[in-house]
Amino acid sequence: MAWPHSHMLLSIAMTFTLAAVSNSSTLEMETSNTLLGVKSKAPEPRPKAWPEQFHALLVMNYTKASELQIIDLWYDWPNGRNLNLIQHQLGKIVHDVEWDNGTSFFYTLGVGSDGGRECRTVHVEVGILRPNWLEGATYLGQSYVDGFLCNVWEKVDFIWYYEDVVTKRPVHWLFYTGRAIHVITFEVGAVLEDSKWQAPVYCFNKEAELHGSSTQHTGLLRPTGAFCEFRMWLVRAWSGIRCLKPHKR
Repeated sequence: MAWPHSHMLLSIAMTFTLAAVSNSSTLEMETSNTLLGVKSKAPEPRPKAWPEQFHALLVMNYTKASELQIIDLWYDWPNGRNLNLIQHQLGKIVHDVEWDNGTSFFYTLGVGSDGGRECRTVHVEVGILRPNWLEGATYLGQSYVDGFLCNVWEKVDFIWYYEDVVTKRPVHWLFYTGRAIHVITFEVGAVLEDSKWQAPVYCFNKEAELHGSSTQHTGLLRPTGAFCEFRMWLVRAWSGIRCLKPHKR
């Protein structure tokens, strides 16, 4: 003889079993979805660190000062040096050699006896940019620039950095001052021969150094441009140098 309500007890037991199985399946599905990223938010992309050595051809446009430049940038982190060959529109080429000890040489190479040789030595409190200088930048989303779909970051209200979504190469830099840099070529691993980094002998002439450092010096060797702004951002306040407004030729 069956116990009273045995059918009811069996029904209740089956209900609890099915509920347990259902909850277990739901938990497993939720766990799988989380692992697969179905329910969790995808992490924001991070800017790729600069390669330790590269060469880039840049075009800089500064509409506020009607200034256009072509810049050959040679970055050499292992050797603690950075070189910008700055071609001013219809003007001279300025060599900007920066060392990680805070010393920079701004000079032009005179041709023959035209007296066009100039040099200015500048000492600041910081060295060159580190490869990971973009760490901590705020991700803003994606945007098209120069025909490329880019991830965009902002670094402390100083620079907006555009990186190609596919190749992770830099495409465009926009500074808070309005200077806009467009990256034309980007050669990872390219290294410039050592002789090209050596400042000319007249940079070490005391008279020339004093002349170059004079506050009356108003030529192309004034500390201006995007790379001066880079260093100003690193140190925030320099004791001996400021980024000056471009000199109108």
